[in-house]
Amino acid sequence: MLKEFKEFIARGNVIDLAVGVIIGAAFTSIVKSLTTNLINPLIGLFIGKIDLSGLQFTVGSAHFKYGSFLDACINFIIIAFVVFLLTKSLNRFMKKDPDAEPAPTNEEVYLEQIRDLLKDQQK
Repeated sequence: MLKEFKEFIARGNVIDLAVGVIIGAAFTSIVKSLTTNLINPLIGLFIGKIDLSGLQFTVGSAHFKYGSFLDACINFIIIAFVVFLLTKSLNRFMKKDPDAEPAPTNEEVYLEQIRDLLKDQQK
């Protein structure tokens, strides 16, 4: 069981996933700082409040903090946009040559060999 676990951890996919999670967490903190320190003050110029997380309304004894929700939405939009840009640029770099034909599968190679043998037998 320990050997299987070592093989599982040593696989590239698991390591790539771990690196992605770590980088994603670091990137999330950068975006949160961007939102809190740059975007919210810019929005605050228009609505009169710099700290959106303090926006709330109260019904009875319940407090609905819609400002924190707005912060989370702004963070999500920024992260989604950056992921979109990264994916788009990676796809551009990984783009296959449109003129290159895909390599034939083993089945196609065998079928071509059979076809050639049948042609030779008919001659």
